[in-house]
Amino acid sequence: MRRADFSYPLPQDLIARHPLPERGASRLLALDGASGALRDLRFSDLPSLLAPGDLLVVNDTRVIPARVRGRKHSGGGCELLLERVLGPRRLLAQARASKGLKAGGTVGLPGGARATVVGRQGEFYELELDRDALPYLEAHGSMPLPPYLGRDAEPSDRERYQTVYAAEPGAVAAPTAGLHFDGAMLARLRAAGVGIARLTLHVGAGTFQPLRTEEVEEHRLHAERFRLPAETVAAVAAARACGGRVVAVGTTVVRALEAAAAGGALAAGEGETDLFIRPGFRFRVVDALVTNFHLPESSLLVLVAAFAGRERVLAAYHHAIAAGYRFYSYGDAMFIAPDPAAVAPRSQA
Repeated sequence: MRRADFSYPLPQDLIARHPLPERGASRLLALDGASGALRDLRFSDLPSLLAPGDLLVVNDTRVIPARVRGRKHSGGGCELLLERVLGPRRLLAQARASKGLKAGGTVGLPGGARATVVGRQGEFYELELDRDALPYLEAHGSMPLPPYLGRDAEPSDRERYQTVYAAEPGAVAAPTAGLHFDGAMLARLRAAGVGIARLTLHVGAGTFQPLRTEEVEEHRLHAERFRLPAETVAAVAAARACGGRVVAVGTTVVRALEAAAAGGALAAGEGETDLFIRPGFRFRVVDALVTNFHLPESSLLVLVAAFAGRERVLAAYHHAIAAGYRFYSYGDAMFIAPDPAAVAPRSQA
């Protein structure tokens, strides 16, 4: 497969640069991966697509205000974007500066803080902060909005670029399919007999990177940390036992669940995954997907194509463009039922 096989033209005015006033006011495009049939809905229609006994699995990671601007010891400006927290004061971060950072060098940060460069890990810098990192970033960092929004973070992004069920700090990008849910929708789903379970996958900045190789199969993802609780594994088994579906809210949930089932049975635990799901993958756990519209030539679009078929997904995207759907992190949503050929026999889950 070629990178260009996952491209599509998007008018810039369809990029949602700000969220709608209400979380649940977005549109919802339903795609049947078996037939390619499409339905134009509202997100408020989601309960009608689910049934009692279905299980919704959400990612409860919390986005850290991970972007901070400072100055190198030499006086040059420097912007740091956290990739992950390695310890109470140890960080892995991208750095944007006129010249690269050197081991032993320092970056002065707002509030009198200082970061010392310990070394490099590939394209990232390992930094030691002179105080605890998470409280410092909460006080002085800004929300790490995706670059395609073309704007700096605003005060309202502290709340809106965060799911209502965010609990575990560690992400530098939101699991954006979850941004559509509010307390009222979650209550409606529970009242309708739909279960809700949680896992945690801390989304890294690499989620926004396009495919970097012409051959899709040669692309490699950055590893991301995840935790799958035993309670969620039990909830999946209970849904299966009553004939319910496992509905992933976002591609991060898909990756965590499928990585945790890579050995055969779904297993609770913690770890890292660099699982790159592409066409030909057989899904052991996920039966349906709630997701946003993704960037062209991105690993996330490739994952969705693996779930519902490349041609059907791209046809759905062209329909969405013609119908004026809003795209990307603050945009509209899709509900996707899979291509049956992409689903492994459930005895393997």
